[in-house]
Amino acid sequence: MSEFPLLRFATALSVAHHIPGRIRLKLNAPLGPELMAMAAEAKRFGQALSATAGIRAVDLNALARSCTIQYDPAVIPPAAWTGLLAGGGDPDSDALLRALASAAVP
Repeated sequence: MSEFPLLRFATALSVAHHIPGRIRLKLNAPLGPELMAMAAEAKRFGQALSATAGIRAVDLNALARSCTIQYDPAVIPPAAWTGLLAGGGDPDSDALLRALASAAVP
């Protein structure tokens, strides 16, 4: 399974708020066709998050274009999220991306 679609979707997100153990992400897509095209990826991303070790809860709010994730910072280092949203390239964010990709529903 390719990691590229999840990585592409992750880079369309930004951190709205983050404390270790809880992060709120916002989707940076304008209303319209681009946002509608990302709907399937948002669902897949949410499912992958829910199935990933260290994730305690995922709350998707499609109308607000946000996702709140409660996670175990002992399993997922807080810096992994910033690296993931920047496109990966560091060990923590790459490990998180691999975990998400392996948990993603095809």
